[in-house]
Amino acid sequence: MVMKNILLVFLLFFSTVSLSAKIALPAIFSDDMVLQQQTNAPIWGKATPGKKVEIMTSWNKKTYSTTADSEGNWKMQLSTPSAGGPYSITISDGQQTVLNNVMIGEVWLCSGQSNMEMPLAGWGKIWNYEQEIAAADYPNIRLLHADRNCSTQPLSDLKVSKGGWQVCSPATIAGFSSTAYFFGRNLHQNMNRVPIGLIHASWGGTIAEAWTSGESLEMMPDFKEAVQQISSNTNQQSEAEYQEKLKQWNEQFNAADNGLKNNIPAWADPHWNDDDWATMKLPGVWEQQKGLTNLDGIVWFRYRFDVPASMINKDLELTLSKIDDNDITYFNGTPIGATQGASLARKYTVPAHLVKNGQAVLSIRVTDTGGNGGVYGEDKNMTLRTQADSTNVISLANNWKYKISVDMSQLPPAPVSPNNPNRPTVLYHAMIHPIVPYAIKGAIWYQGESNAGRAYQYRELFPLMIQDWRKQWRSDFPFYFVQLANYMERQPDPQESDWAELREAQLRTLHLKNTGMAVTIDIGDANDIHPKNKQEVGNRLALAARAKTYGENIAYSGPVYKTYSIENSRIRISFDQTNNGLKTKDNQPLKGFSIAGPDHQFHWADAVIEGDQVVISSPAVSFPIAVRYAWGNNPECNLVNGAGLPASPFRTDDWVKGKPAKK
Repeated sequence: MVMKNILLVFLLFFSTVSLSAKIALPAIFSDDMVLQQQTNAPIWGKATPGKKVEIMTSWNKKTYSTTADSEGNWKMQLSTPSAGGPYSITISDGQQTVLNNVMIGEVWLCSGQSNMEMPLAGWGKIWNYEQEIAAADYPNIRLLHADRNCSTQPLSDLKVSKGGWQVCSPATIAGFSSTAYFFGRNLHQNMNRVPIGLIHASWGGTIAEAWTSGESLEMMPDFKEAVQQISSNTNQQSEAEYQEKLKQWNEQFNAADNGLKNNIPAWADPHWNDDDWATMKLPGVWEQQKGLTNLDGIVWFRYRFDVPASMINKDLELTLSKIDDNDITYFNGTPIGATQGASLARKYTVPAHLVKNGQAVLSIRVTDTGGNGGVYGEDKNMTLRTQADSTNVISLANNWKYKISVDMSQLPPAPVSPNNPNRPTVLYHAMIHPIVPYAIKGAIWYQGESNAGRAYQYRELFPLMIQDWRKQWRSDFPFYFVQLANYMERQPDPQESDWAELREAQLRTLHLKNTGMAVTIDIGDANDIHPKNKQEVGNRLALAARAKTYGENIAYSGPVYKTYSIENSRIRISFDQTNNGLKTKDNQPLKGFSIAGPDHQFHWADAVIEGDQVVISSPAVSFPIAVRYAWGNNPECNLVNGAGLPASPFRTDDWVKGKPAKK
């Protein structure tokens, strides 16, 4: 019996040693992965401290070795050949771990906010998504999808979906980034079917400073204090603590709502006197309305109408398009629905017993916590109709009464969730740092919507983030990005625009070496911040990579503003990247140019193409000093080059909201 016990202890001891000796690899290393070709590709992991670690690569039968340090960390660099595969990598410290079906090719990091995150199917449903998914049979394109994660401290490992790298197929592509996929597919198809590895790490609605390291952000005074606070926060508050603080703040927030009297929705009462309320056309975000620029808080809307006899005592279906962010909706003072989430369509039922003869009042309490706010979408999606007869319908796309109830700038800041991604550095820590120093060819980026109200800051922040990533990788790798698409209601007159200023900040980033920009001012959607044509976005990014990184002799950019000269009553604009001349996309006269004189008032202009130049004038401006093109949230514009690629929006002035910029 004693001998049996000794034998059992002996076996348990060696079993424990064997288990502890098992190599541990970060999630970025798995079967089906792609390593960057013709480089020294780092590979790293954990082993028993002091243990010898060996790696054997099947493409050259070479063995590499090192010793794990006192904490068990080890790292080696593998010499990779030209593109090819599949290969295997065997890693051992006495017990083997084998990575199979490894390809050697081109690896790209794909990051940003929701337009990069937008999947082919799911909430994305891009153009022809069912056909695109069915056709996505590309075994040499490999996909690694990083799960959403944030941290106040740098993490060593990445959270990934489906256990690691996936082979691109109809079974794996549906939930992957559509922009990243179409970028990779274009490279694969035009580069002799070279294996492509796509590492997707993005999070919708996020800000650029969240994707930047603290050591770089501290260089900007705007972020120094926030970075120091986050870096010192090694013990994040618990979710329970956050929920308690949020409960207290919400009580204060609701108490500030003038539309509620003792928690009763007084401003929804059909008898409430709203004669002194202002009017606003809905649908339409309120940032475009006079007096509501940059407003975050609560706005109440009211709409009076006479109930048709055909609707009395019948169940009605109310559609309100989409609301940014949250709403509670009332019919004659009775709540009929509430929804949280800016991307969700609103559809509520008005029960028959509420639908009486006479006048009725629809009321909406809209809460916006950041960015744009209000009711947005298409006119056709704001209706009231009988459920039994879809032809019996009232259009609600009209002027509504509105009144501001709460301005969040007058309240203490809301508590920040420990899982809130919109804090400086937290996405870099959790979703970029764990990837460093995995060998990549370059990066593509689709972001800016969440920084659109801070365009002048973005002029510094965005290039800083790019250089920060390059510093972490110790490589000046190529970085290609998407300029914001056209979005929101088109305005009839020239106007100032936060989105135009953000596009300008992106355009200025091209001064940074080894960068490129995909212009999308012609393929956006006035009613959807997530346009569906992601095929063209990916293709335009790929054009930049194929020309600038891989040396292909192709057009990769639309016309880019170069210089201007004033010629009496006209201004002449010169462009780079004209590619065999300028033209219009629709073969119609040029649209989108405006011109201003010393009064800084812009007027739509006549514009004529002369070779590689455009000449602009207006009878309303006798002495012009400035020109703008495609300057607006959703401008009408049609200038392209000989390759059919659209011109980037630009301006010749540097005025801030119509006034000269401070020197």
